[in-house]
Amino acid sequence: MAEPAPASTTARGPASASPETLPPAAAGGTTQAAVVRKTAPKSDYKPADVSPQRRVQRRYSVRLWSVRHSRGLEWLYARFADLFLALHPLWKAVGYARAEAPVKFVEKRVKGFLFDCRMCGQCVLSSTGMSCPMNCPKQLRNGPCGGVRANGHCEVEPDMPCVWVKAWEGSRNMVHADAILAVQKPVDQSLRETSAWLRVTALAAAARGKEAA
Repeated sequence: MAEPAPASTTARGPASASPETLPPAAAGGTTQAAVVRKTAPKSDYKPADVSPQRRVQRRYSVRLWSVRHSRGLEWLYARFADLFLALHPLWKAVGYARAEAPVKFVEKRVKGFLFDCRMCGQCVLSSTGMSCPMNCPKQLRNGPCGGVRANGHCEVEPDMPCVWVKAWEGSRNMVHADAILAVQKPVDQSLRETSAWLRVTALAAAARGKEAA
């Protein structure tokens, strides 16, 4: 993935609209999403608050903190990966399948709090500036779409900073900054709700075994 161009040059659609073409409230600083909600037909039906985008909005402050502190989290993640790899004999003795449930319980809560993790089982946080790409409403794994707004926000969720804009910002603080340029594979849905910590550890242990052979 090449370096994203400034948002003002890549934006299209709503981002390129002038204040004259926006609803009065939007032109005055209120987002278009807020205008749509305010003008929507009123009824007794209220959608359940389970939308992934609503969950995202509640986690903005912590998620953005993680991006700002991506360098420190990169160091911590590396030490944590070394620790998990050192425990490989334990995981193997217990059985990775048996260890899955308790490890996943902890992983889901820690990563959920820090990154609003969706437990895709294929974590790439170390390559995306500690900004989880699964938080993108389109779940793009290789850079932003062409709809990033001029202010760096998402075209689907105007109140939300673009996940990939934040990924680029976070990656600039990291030691392995260019890891964000690596092309990621499509999400393997069969790994959803599994532990990325254990899977990466098992792969690293297997690779280490081949090198030692």
